[in-house]
Amino acid sequence: QVQLVESGGGLVQTGGSLRLSCAASGRTFSSYPMGWFRQAPGKEREFVATISASGRISYYTDSVKGRFTISRDNAKNTVYLQMNSLKPEDTAVYYCSARSGPSPTKEAQTYDYWGQGTQVTVSS
Repeated sequence: QVQLVESGGGLVQTGGSLRLSCAASGRTFSSYPMGWFRQAPGKEREFVATISASGRISYYTDSVKGRFTISRDNAKNTVYLQMNSLKPEDTAVYYCSARSGPSPTKEAQTYDYWGQGTQVTVSS
């Protein structure tokens, strides 16, 4: 069982930055690929970024490439999402997720554990 708690969301102006953190419980954090997803009002939950268990492999959705960076610190059981050059269309609830499978994926249904989410609002 893995419990995930996100933090770091808030209100920021267009062009600003935020860093989201996701703290995980459990001694096996370092074996889980991790992902970040987001859901805007009235829209489906969408993939943002994922990182392998080792941290060596990561993938991003096209709309955030070059602006967002996913990273992890296995010693601290924490995964991060650094978000730069934020745009109003990045406004959403951001969710951290973990999967017990071996590889990072972009499909929400492949993740086994989810946090409760943190709100990110980008004003224009």
